[in-house]
Amino acid sequence: MPLYLPGLNHFQMHVICTYHLDASDADEAGFHEYHYEYYIFQFSEGEESFFARSYTDEPHGAHFLNAEKAGRSRPLTTKDLGAPLFLEAQAYLRQAGKTELSWLSGKGNGYELLQNPVIQDPIKQQ
Repeated sequence: MPLYLPGLNHFQMHVICTYHLDASDADEAGFHEYHYEYYIFQFSEGEESFFARSYTDEPHGAHFLNAEKAGRSRPLTTKDLGAPLFLEAQAYLRQAGKTELSWLSGKGNGYELLQNPVIQDPIKQQ
């Protein structure tokens, strides 16, 4: 579903959301050693994409995992955080109720929080 943000959009973002279940086989009591349910979001424009994951048991959270260009995956960098497609992807997730966003930076526990950016229309700025 494309999202329009005045002053930011110069393209049409495409979003694909897929459901995933990753679980071990159930034991005789029906319990799993591990069980993860999540959605993967792909935000694309042209040959560029950003990917984010949101676990079903953490409905207000999502974290950006990686970027892709022309089918080649790469880690996220701080430069990506200001890219128009990345900002639009954040806005999409926030509008979908994901209030706690992070990105896979590789520092600390691997993830860093993303602040809620104030997006202003540059045409209206004086």
